[in-house]
Amino acid sequence: MMLAFSRRLVFIVSYVLVGAAALGQTPGSGNQPLNSDGLAKRPRYGINLKLDFDNREFSGIQKFRWTNPSDRSLSVLYFHLYPNVRADYTAVNSGGAPPPLDPDHPRLEVTKVSVAGTETPLHFSFEDQGTTLRVGLREAVLPNRTIELEMEFNGKVPEIDPDETGLTTHVVKQVSAALRGEREIRQGRDINFRSRGVMLLSTFQPVLAVHDGDEWNRRIVPSIGDIVFNDIADYEVTLESDPGIAVFTSGNEKASPATANNVCTFVGTSLRDFALIAGRTLRSEETEVRGTKVRSVFLAEHERVGKRALRVAVDAFRIFSSRFGPLPFETISVVESPLVAGVGSSEFTAFNVIASAYYVDFDAPSMRNLPELIREQRSAVEQSLEWTVAHLMAHQWWGAVVGSDPARQPVLDEALSSWSALLYYREAYGDERAAAVLQDELLGVYRLYRTFGGEDMDANRPARDYRNSFQYEAIVTAKGALMFVELRRLLGDEKLFAALRSYYQANYFEIAQLEDLRAAIIAETPVDQRRTVGRVFTRWLASRRGDEDIARPDPELATSLGLPVRSEPQKGGDRNALTPFARLGKFFWQQMTRIR
Repeated sequence: MMLAFSRRLVFIVSYVLVGAAALGQTPGSGNQPLNSDGLAKRPRYGINLKLDFDNREFSGIQKFRWTNPSDRSLSVLYFHLYPNVRADYTAVNSGGAPPPLDPDHPRLEVTKVSVAGTETPLHFSFEDQGTTLRVGLREAVLPNRTIELEMEFNGKVPEIDPDETGLTTHVVKQVSAALRGEREIRQGRDINFRSRGVMLLSTFQPVLAVHDGDEWNRRIVPSIGDIVFNDIADYEVTLESDPGIAVFTSGNEKASPATANNVCTFVGTSLRDFALIAGRTLRSEETEVRGTKVRSVFLAEHERVGKRALRVAVDAFRIFSSRFGPLPFETISVVESPLVAGVGSSEFTAFNVIASAYYVDFDAPSMRNLPELIREQRSAVEQSLEWTVAHLMAHQWWGAVVGSDPARQPVLDEALSSWSALLYYREAYGDERAAAVLQDELLGVYRLYRTFGGEDMDANRPARDYRNSFQYEAIVTAKGALMFVELRRLLGDEKLFAALRSYYQANYFEIAQLEDLRAAIIAETPVDQRRTVGRVFTRWLASRRGDEDIARPDPELATSLGLPVRSEPQKGGDRNALTPFARLGKFFWQQMTRIR
């Protein structure tokens, strides 16, 4: 009892001290003037989180400080509750109540909202099946004035069956999407769960919705694209967890008192989101590059692959920093997590998550448990992991620092990140290797998609217009990235890199539009080529010329697709599910073992 009491006391004291110091709070009405030094301009989240790892539960108190950036008074704030997003969410059936408890889905519940320093609760309600929290303020926040709120919340995450996270299941899921065109929807369980002794929590607390000066971005639009869309904010998270649990987060760990081994504080500035991973068998290695720590987090049994991921991340960081400009983050992590089949990776600010399924050590004895069909694809799986690490590292420039709306214009960050991954190969290995990767990772994806009967589409569509990751990658990622291949051929490295550096600097910590990118490139283009550059954007993003510009369907492979296919996908881990596709060839399996 004495030990439990002392731990609780440390937690409470930590909450009081950290909350006051981190937020610089002054209890009051909510119309405090903006600090003269400008520190109050960014939203700040001071979170005290208690994590019950074994019961898959968490609870917390969030102190939130926000300055009204618009030119009008606002009396209502909206927050997103990302864990509550489910695949069955529809705009038509969008009742206000949070979703019911379901062991297969996470749930985030807000129980109290008040002005910081007061005991008077504020009225709040839920919208869109509990994915949006509406908070009514007693007093409108004037332009350029600050309010501080306190929120109490709790949540629970599901236990994902290990069979849903294995490489075989990932491949079968991709085959099913390719053959049947099944619709996929990203949901809260994709990024908030526990599986294989690892818990991933991301955007686990109420997060202020984006406000563009005219209106709130109130609704989360579930689709095949990223569902997380936030503005820049500062975080200080004090976490109490069970002894023996290793925790890694988007922030940097501050030194903790010797009496509080299970209480850690993490600080992150200018983050668009906050994620953490916890587990008893997690390990990490890091390298400092140009004043930034590049870190790889992995399961103990995947040490060799985790170290390889670190080497790739370090090289990608050096290349992108040199070409695009420095990043503002103290630490950038590449993290292994047992993501569910259909979700090969997920990017957060300074925190890039890759499915454990692809952390395959082909020299380990456990490889005997994988189908021979997949073991034969060693080079494809290893290249896919390397490509994905480089792609996710690029998202720190295109998506984290330069923000964009993944629901409305997913091509903006995805195209740049994929082309940047190709740049990584060119500068790390040379033109010959880059040309081979161009075929495997971009041209080949579109070719296979069309061979399977997929329809060519405009690349600059909202994410909801794409059915699944197979279509999304062929159209948004591949066609978008190939536009930059054409722009480089037209303009050359000097002008294109100058344009991208200008775009990066001009939209630093902002939310960019496609027109911002186009304008930055046009500004570096000679006058006599500007019309041609405009046509390149139109041809690759707003027309259907993929067969002409990229590749046509493969008739030989199309003939092979006449093999019988089961009417229902098999459960994860059933190796027999792969046998109908055994004769489809090396090209097919190179694509199906890619990370999507």
